[in-house]
Amino acid sequence: MTKIPTYPNLRASIDACATAPVLEMKTEKQPARAKAFMLTAAENRVLTLVTRAKTNKEIALALRISPATVKRHMEKILTKLGLRNRVEAAIYGLMLNGCPDRSSSDCALRKLQSGTD
Repeated sequence: MTKIPTYPNLRASIDACATAPVLEMKTEKQPARAKAFMLTAAENRVLTLVTRAKTNKEIALALRISPATVKRHMEKILTKLGLRNRVEAAIYGLMLNGCPDRSSSDCALRKLQSGTD
C-alpha cells in the first residue's frame, strides 16, 4: 500500500496566501465594514452568493438577472473593494458577515479564526 504524503504546513501556507490580501484591507485607513457600504444592494446580494460558492450562472438564476449582469457586478465589487479575484471576494464576504450557516457549530471560518482545526 502506498502511503500518501502529508504536508502539515500546506494548509497554513494556503490560508496565509488566500487571506493575507483581505486581512491587509482591515488594517487600511478605511475599515472593511465601511468599504462594504460602498457596494450597492445588488452588489451585496451577488457578494453574499459568491460567499456561498455559487457560480455566475447560479447567481443569475437566483437573482433573476443575466450572467453578464452578474459578471459586471463582480467587476464592480472587485474594483470597489480593491480585491484581485472571486476567491478574495468570497473571503472578504465571509470575514465581514461570518459563516453563511450561522447555526452550524462546525463552521470552518470560526475554526480558522479561533485557530482550531
